[in-house]
Amino acid sequence: MAEKNFFEPKQSLNIKGKIFDLSTPKVMGILNITPDSFYNKSRTTSIDDALRKAEQFLNEGASFIDIGGYSSRPGALDISADEELSRLIPIVEAISKSLPEAIISIDTFRAKVADETINAGAHIINDISAGDLDAEMFNTVAKLQVPYIFMHMQGKPQNMQQNPQYENVVLDVIDYLASKVAQLKALNVHDIILDPGFGFGKTIEHNYQLLNQLEDFKIFKLPVLAGFSRKGMIHKVLGITAEQALNGTTVLNTIALQKGAKILRVHDVKEAVECIKLVGKLVI
Repeated sequence: MAEKNFFEPKQSLNIKGKIFDLSTPKVMGILNITPDSFYNKSRTTSIDDALRKAEQFLNEGASFIDIGGYSSRPGALDISADEELSRLIPIVEAISKSLPEAIISIDTFRAKVADETINAGAHIINDISAGDLDAEMFNTVAKLQVPYIFMHMQGKPQNMQQNPQYENVVLDVIDYLASKVAQLKALNVHDIILDPGFGFGKTIEHNYQLLNQLEDFKIFKLPVLAGFSRKGMIHKVLGITAEQALNGTTVLNTIALQKGAKILRVHDVKEAVECIKLVGKLVI
């Protein structure tokens, strides 16, 4: 039995002492507490608006609410940790109080923000930099013992799309993630989710190479998060806007599910939940 468990992919998370099942893929709804996120309809500027959106996401079937106070779109402005926290803490506290069933993920690369938002009621840390932008992040996550999503990104949000280059994007990303997994396991971080980082320091061609070989990430035996929602790899190919990219998002979500993704991070929860239900009827 021990040998069987060693070779089987991890299908659950420990969220504050409760086991959360990932054998069926789940949806993460995006809640941006920022004035400059790339998709303007995702921006939230008040506690009431955040509560309304979070409740809508839960009613539509989201398992996670991913709250971000720092825009990571290409060329985004840098803000201080204190400003990031001033945006996040009131929202986390309000959702925790009004919607106690919500599982809250915090989209941050800063250890201080991770620490304070978890203490305010959040459950998961979602780090676009995999610890590269804050040397204390891995130790903080290990201390907090919360699930940790970490992503591959070449560069920083301010410069990541300035001529990104790879020897082989799939192998380079896998090598990078493997190094980070080893570091995290050495620190006894048990609940790890991988994000290949679609749109973060990659050309359109890089993004589609990663998607085409997404099943290669099964080598880690860890859950994979896919985040395509309304990104340039969709609307730039189709010659449309982010506002028109829902159909394209669903197409890529479908492909990602067929290749093993366990979490879809999206702006449009209802459509992603429907996608999971329909793909679940297939024998893959």
